Amino acid sequence: MADAKVIPFDDDRSRARRRPAGSGAAAGRDAVSPLPAQARPPLEVAQEPQGPQGPSGAGEAAGASPSGWERRLAGGLAFLRRRVTGEYEVDEFGYDEELTDQVLMSLLRPLYEKYFRVEVKGVENIPSKGGALVVANHSGTLPLDGLMMQVAVHDNHPAGRHLRLLAADLVFVLPVVNELARKAGHTLACAEDAERLLSRGEIVGVMPEGFKGIGKPFGERYKLQRFGRGGFVSTALRAGVPIVPCSIVGAEEIYPMIGNAKTLARILGIPYFPITPTFPWLGPLGAVPLPTKWTIQFGEPIETDGYPPEAAEDPMLMFNLTDQVREQIQHTLYKLLVQRRSVFF
Repeated sequence: MADAKVIPFDDDRSRARRRPAGSGAAAGRDAVSPLPAQARPPLEVAQEPQGPQGPSGAGEAAGASPSGWERRLAGGLAFLRRRVTGEYEVDEFGYDEELTDQVLMSLLRPLYEKYFRVEVKGVENIPSKGGALVVANHSGTLPLDGLMMQVAVHDNHPAGRHLRLLAADLVFVLPVVNELARKAGHTLACAEDAERLLSRGEIVGVMPEGFKGIGKPFGERYKLQRFGRGGFVSTALRAGVPIVPCSIVGAEEIYPMIGNAKTLARILGIPYFPITPTFPWLGPLGAVPLPTKWTIQFGEPIETDGYPPEAAEDPMLMFNLTDQVREQIQHTLYKLLVQRRSVFF
């Protein structure tokens, strides 16, 4: 199989220009006749023979136009040909936009629309152009909340923007998961990669709670854990991009974590081994998430471009901004919890 072509983010491809309307032969046909109306010869309209399907050629034209399923089949075959021959493009992080749009988002969308029935609010707070850092709470035992947030931005943003998630090291050592994460635009949660993405105008998503968030017990649901040392604030300050707080309600209940087998987790080399009402008692069936009702709300952006460059090294400023983002997310979580009617409806 041929290798995919790697392209830089700032590659600006020229697009074919459309011909202006009214040019060429069409313009000649639409031109006004120089003869006065009285001098013009009577217009003779040729009568075309009528067939069983109307004027001649109409049946052939209707038959020649492919139906919807034929167009989808042709598009699918063209997509497969490009994958087999390597005629597709990925960026320097491994992001495959075509595969993400046509395959990965299509696989996640039924879970997003039908199973969790995600309601999105405030997506217009994400800028239409330029970089931004989306900071969200993390929960759910398995990191499905990041994927649902990615679909929310992809399907609902007016400018059709894509969210590039920063993921933990564990994601990139797991077979298959590593490749899929790279293809979907995820990259390592480090300041260097985040700054490179932000400086090129990408929307970057980060969940500062990390494993402390998704691995917390059910009794502590919707109580934000520590947001690290504020590294995400320093990254936003260096790039001069706004910070968009994001609150996710519904993910906490998909796998109610009532226990943690720490010894087994150490043996397996994972952060925690969850025990839920269904897992591991029901085996693989216990890994099916509960069909909770989700709400994802993007809050008002916190601007950072007004600070001087040296502000990224000011620990007090980073602490204050980190606390501001955390408090905004926590306050929105409480507000959404008060407003929701039920966990499942």
